[in-house]
Amino acid sequence: MTTTVRTRALAETPLLPPGLKVPASRWIDPATRLRELLDSEPHVFAPGIYDPHGAEIAMYHRSKAIYFSGYSFAIGHLGTTDMDLYSGPEIADGARRTVSALRKFQLTMATGDPEKGVAPVHLEIPPVVVDMDGGYGNLFNVQRVAELYVNAGVAGAHIEDQVLPKRCGHIAGKALISADEMVGKLRMARAVAEDLGRDDFVVIARTDAVSAVDAPEKTRGLDLAIERALRYLDSGAPDLVWCEFPNSDRGPTERFATEVRRRFPEAKLAFNWSSSFKWFNDPNPISFAELGELGYKFLFITLAAQHAMGYAFSKLLQGLSEEQERAYVALQRKEWAADDDIPTKSHHLFTGVPYHQVLGETMGASRLGKFDGEAAEKAV
Repeated sequence: MTTTVRTRALAETPLLPPGLKVPASRWIDPATRLRELLDSEPHVFAPGIYDPHGAEIAMYHRSKAIYFSGYSFAIGHLGTTDMDLYSGPEIADGARRTVSALRKFQLTMATGDPEKGVAPVHLEIPPVVVDMDGGYGNLFNVQRVAELYVNAGVAGAHIEDQVLPKRCGHIAGKALISADEMVGKLRMARAVAEDLGRDDFVVIARTDAVSAVDAPEKTRGLDLAIERALRYLDSGAPDLVWCEFPNSDRGPTERFATEVRRRFPEAKLAFNWSSSFKWFNDPNPISFAELGELGYKFLFITLAAQHAMGYAFSKLLQGLSEEQERAYVALQRKEWAADDDIPTKSHHLFTGVPYHQVLGETMGASRLGKFDGEAAEKAV
């Protein structure tokens, strides 16, 4: 793994032995970092994850941001679909544990493995944006969950304008709350962040108007989505607006951006490069670069980790059923190939065994024991 990428200045922390350092950005508000990225990059891409492990892998590969997906959380933690079947505090706790894990991961990577001569790796902590669905209730449910999110250290969250219980943006039968009620939820999220001293907390307004079957307005489809987006931006509460599209067609994506930015030229948009679309059947799928040029500054694939894990684990299980232990041997050969960089190949190093050993010795931990890295590697 190369460590020559540009990082911010390094600084010491009490959670590392003297002489070891982490990027000084560790102490910058994640929301401030996200805003810096949105203002300076053509676009910011965030892979969708659902647990700390996936977030750490994304951080290792230097993802600029991370999207904590509600649908992925439903699959990964409940084994079910995205129809408001988990509560706000549940996903808030998942987000809290993920942010905590990323901060710890930065320390473990900055330690390297002194016993084996593995050099420290200095990783930036990617800001985490979390799904807040429809707020899990009324205005005051939004207040409660927004407080949990802000205190969890996430960089931002999105709220959608569906009637509760909501459903995935690509499941039929969606209905919308009034635009006024949605604006109230957005304002509440913003007010909570400001009250907690997190003025930079990023609020994203999502509309599901394009494919909603019921709404208070007479307008329907893309026209309603544009009308809703303008109404939300008029309120001054959201930092970005996101329209959930029902397919990968370029036309609606381009028209939405054009119409919104005609009224708000500096508006920043979010785009779900959705796993629900069969992009491989699209003869000319819209690129991240094209989206950035249209004003879609925050891009994400909601179910990226879930689909990747499902594919890779399914392939291993198929191999185990056909070739038994040889399939796992083949997996290890791929993991440990000299020309590849798979951070989880040594689960001891990835989870920070050397860090715990070194810091434990520094802090004076008793009965810590000596970790035999060479023996562990042979055993892996």
